[in-house]
Amino acid sequence: MSELRSELLEMLKEPEVLDDELRRRLLEVLLKPVRPRKMTYEEFLAWADEDTLAEWVDGEVVMTSPASKRHQDLVGFLYEVMHTYSQMHGLGAVLQAPFQMKLARSGREPDLLFVANEHLERLKETYLDGPADLVVEIVSLESIGRDRGEKFYEYEQAGIPEYWLIDPQRKQAEFYQLGAQDYYHLIWPDAEGVYYSRAVSGFWLRVAWLWQEPPPAVEEILLEVGGEAYARRWIERLQRQGFLPST
Repeated sequence: MSELRSELLEMLKEPEVLDDELRRRLLEVLLKPVRPRKMTYEEFLAWADEDTLAEWVDGEVVMTSPASKRHQDLVGFLYEVMHTYSQMHGLGAVLQAPFQMKLARSGREPDLLFVANEHLERLKETYLDGPADLVVEIVSLESIGRDRGEKFYEYEQAGIPEYWLIDPQRKQAEFYQLGAQDYYHLIWPDAEGVYYSRAVSGFWLRVAWLWQEPPPAVEEILLEVGGEAYARRWIERLQRQGFLPST
């Protein structure tokens, strides 16, 4: 098959062989990456690299689209805030895509995930072997069906305690927590627009921050969310570096 592809590609270099439209269509087919249709999860991990935009579902590869700048800005903001907060309080690990989460019948790549200390043994070198304690998906036009449909029920059935769906286009954030009979229940922010996480102990988020462009400064958010603990951390760091006198 590879020899035939090479021969056809050589033919395309001859201008008199094909018209422009047929040449363009053939090139699209021939240069499209070859990927197996059915594989084990281990084979999928070996096949995919860091730049492969794909997930594994029921033995098949599902390709995904590149993220927008707005999407990346939002993921970066949430990661910095939640990662620093979790480190500061010794709560667990926060990871952002690309990093796989292996469930019973799929290998998903959430935009953000949190793994509590008691489940850190699930973290492998290239994937999380089991459910996270919190998953965040940033909704796009391309992903909205998966995020609200397949993934919603997969995450619920896997017992992921908390699932955030954030839609920057609609400026809509939905926060789900597992409740009675292990079904997701929508948890509304309070009257001031603040959502309190159950999975990340003590962490809260003002929903309006998500719609700011550019996102608010991470240091200011951490001072508000982390309070005295975060301020003390910065004072100690400045003292160690000699910018403030030691007390």
